[in-house]
Amino acid sequence: MANRIWNIDGEKVTGSEGAILKWDNDKFFTLSYGGDTFTGEIMVEDTESNYLKLKINHRVFEVKKKGELDDLISQLGLDVPKIKKLKELEAPMPGRIVNVAVSIGQELNVGDDILSLEAMKMENVLKAEGIGVVKAINISMDDVVEKGAILIEFE
Repeated sequence: MANRIWNIDGEKVTGSEGAILKWDNDKFFTLSYGGDTFTGEIMVEDTESNYLKLKINHRVFEVKKKGELDDLISQLGLDVPKIKKLKELEAPMPGRIVNVAVSIGQELNVGDDILSLEAMKMENVLKAEGIGVVKAINISMDDVVEKGAILIEFE
């Protein structure tokens, strides 16, 4: 049998023969390899993407089998996630500015905190949905803003 290429926790691994797999049911299994026995569980199974999330001896592994089209998809650049470039941040609702977590010239990545907006007695942290550099901050602490107001501009 030919060797298979797998991606286990982000590292390429070439599979080989010699392991024995015994299924207990459709979710749990026992793996024997090199004289050691491991108990396992399938946590996530996505056969369309050749992806498994396994728990083996209380340790979680993400496993992806390299498919025939993976190299072509990579060569075409279709495996690179598209990241949105920020232009401006609009107020998603009316409220009061509680905290501004950025400064002019600061670079932002996806998920970075930008500011906190209090609306209906709840504090909402607005996070970056793309990448960008802060160009202008059009608000300050305790400002009351309307929905759609441009709060921050990006380069």
